[in-house]
Formats: sequence, structure tokens, C-alpha cells
Amino acid sequence: MKSHQSTQTMKPATAAKKLGVYLEATPAEFQEGAVSRDELNALQADPPEWLSELRRNGPHPRPVVAAKLGVSISGLARGGVTEALTTDQIEALKQENPDWLQKERATQAEVRKEGARVKEKARLKEQDEKAGAKDGKPAGKQRR
Repeated sequence: MKSHQSTQTMKPATAAKKLGVYLEATPAEFQEGAVSRDELNALQADPPEWLSELRRNGPHPRPVVAAKLGVSISGLARGGVTEALTTDQIEALKQENPDWLQKERATQAEVRKEGARVKEKARLKEQDEKAGAKDGKPAGKQRR
């Protein structure tokens, strides 16, 4: 007996998020219908002109705007940026380099630095535990 496999679909908002585009800027037929996994894969593999244009010039959704500016989404909100921006608007903001953008970029750099430090600390701890297990010594604090 064969089981019937149904086609997985997603809401247009989910598909737009996966494609990295602003839903309100997509064509009406994209916004109104469900998108199957196969359709999403086809859009990613061979983007139509409207998708290429949106990715190139925007308007871009907040996660893309934040990434292009090198800040967090929360940082955008603190800076008063709540709407989608075009590539030109993002470039203008970079050129203007307002105080809030400088501060948020510095904050984001600190967050990344701290994340790297924590990751390295965990890696070293794991490495020490593996070395201790090979020596037959119990994992944990080493005596000096």
C-alpha cells in the first residue's frame, strides 16, 4: 500500500523570509498564494527578474537592512529604523554614519567578540576533557 505524500506549502510571508525579500514588495500573485517547497527551490535556483531586482535594490526587510549596516535588528529599532529600506537608502545611511549607527556597530562588534571568546573557551574546555579522558585522568580541574 502506497502512502499519499502531500505537497508541503508555506505562507507567502514565510517564503519571502526564506528568500530574504520584503513581502509587500513582491508581486501580487506571490503574496496571494501558498508557495510549495518545489516552487521555493525553483525561485532560489533560478530567480525571476522581480526577485533579482528586489534582492539587488530592495526594499529590503529589517534582517537584511541590519546585516547590510552591520547592526542587530534591535539596534535598527533603537536607531529609529522601523521600515524597509532600499539599497540606496542603506548606502546613504552608511555615508551619513549617524551617531546611533556608530554606537550600534560598536555594540555589535563587542557582541561578536564576546561570542568568539565564549566559543573558544568551550572549545578549549572540550579539548582538555578529551585529553584528560585519554590519560585516564578524571575530567575537571587539573592539579598544578
